Amino acid sequence: MNDWPRQLSDFDRLPGVIKADYSDFVVEEIPLYPADGAGTHTYFLVEKAGLSTMQAVHDLAKALNRRRHEIGFAGLKDARAITRQWMSIEHVPPETIQRLSIPRLRILAVTRHHNKLRLGHLRANAFVIKVRQTRPERLEDLRAALAELERRGVPNYFGTQRFGYRGDTWRVGRSILHGLTDEAVDLLLGRPETEDRHDIRRARQLYDQGQYAAAARLWPRLFHSERRMLKVLERTAGNRRKALAAIDRSTLNFYISAYQSHLFNQVVSSRLPSGLGRLYDGDLAWVHASGAVFRVTAASVEQPRADAFEISPTGPLLGYRMSTPTETAGELEQRALGEEQPPAGAFHRSGLRVKGGRRPLRFPVSQAAVALGADHAGPYLEMRFVLPRGCYATALLRELFRIDAADKGSESEDAEVPPDE
Repeated sequence: MNDWPRQLSDFDRLPGVIKADYSDFVVEEIPLYPADGAGTHTYFLVEKAGLSTMQAVHDLAKALNRRRHEIGFAGLKDARAITRQWMSIEHVPPETIQRLSIPRLRILAVTRHHNKLRLGHLRANAFVIKVRQTRPERLEDLRAALAELERRGVPNYFGTQRFGYRGDTWRVGRSILHGLTDEAVDLLLGRPETEDRHDIRRARQLYDQGQYAAAARLWPRLFHSERRMLKVLERTAGNRRKALAAIDRSTLNFYISAYQSHLFNQVVSSRLPSGLGRLYDGDLAWVHASGAVFRVTAASVEQPRADAFEISPTGPLLGYRMSTPTETAGELEQRALGEEQPPAGAFHRSGLRVKGGRRPLRFPVSQAAVALGADHAGPYLEMRFVLPRGCYATALLRELFRIDAADKGSESEDAEVPPDE
């Protein structure tokens, strides 16, 4: 993500460190709708400290003796942060939820509703972020730059956490969609890099040497897919096709999603020089108030709405049901994607059914503010803002700061948790 161009390319960014402590990065979901207080589903507001959403779901399911898929949630949240989000489960009394005692997790509120909470049932996220080791004397410069982002919007890049700690999950997705099975398995299990911690790096080396059983023993227990694949390779004398088939569908979809995200970022980058709010004939425009998408037949007619940030052009999340732009906008998108587009029928391969869709090239920032602060750890700049669901705070922060995360692996949600028993 650091290589993608910025909206504020002329702004001299400040240095900064985020996530020096969990409390330096606070996220709270703004629900799509309020719970109505009645129904068979118990809704509960969870505060997590240093837990990914999926690890919290695993811990809750274990404490309630239920399966993970029975717990509903609206979005995935960073691990190295304090996050507050609503979850749901059916046919569990509210008092049972209130009595739960789980490390690094608190139940803040409990109510009822008539349906399960599902991914996307979320309006926005509110952030409070402390940036340390920065330059407080440039507070006014920062406020002016933040106001410019409110006016023009932020490039809607998918953040680095989408691509794993090695930054290559999109390459795995590309290999799967292009039918390059050997390459996909090699990326997942071999090709050691300096980013790999010692035991994983050694496991990858052993895979490259064909020592599958020894490699399986070295992978940490949380990496279930890798361990499962290696056991299949050992049992089948190195049959990579069968090894890839051992990965569950949700994990495969994660890799496909990473590839979609990479291609979307390419389109954002290509449109940024001419302005992410500029419309072209044939664009598919996003209505920010409703999330509806419509085709632009006359860009000059619709441009005032884009200038007012009512609508924005969109980029591709490739899939078999995705609409494509036409005319000038279509030509621009095809040029940005280049040779990366998967072959026909790829999104139905091996049981995958990836519908795809459109995503706005920019996102609005609201309720933005920045102030000076200090605590036991020293001075900081406190950033407050609200972003629409699915938008990354890191995309905004990189416009203003040369950010260094205290724990560079902390944002990744791609590590698996143990499967349901």
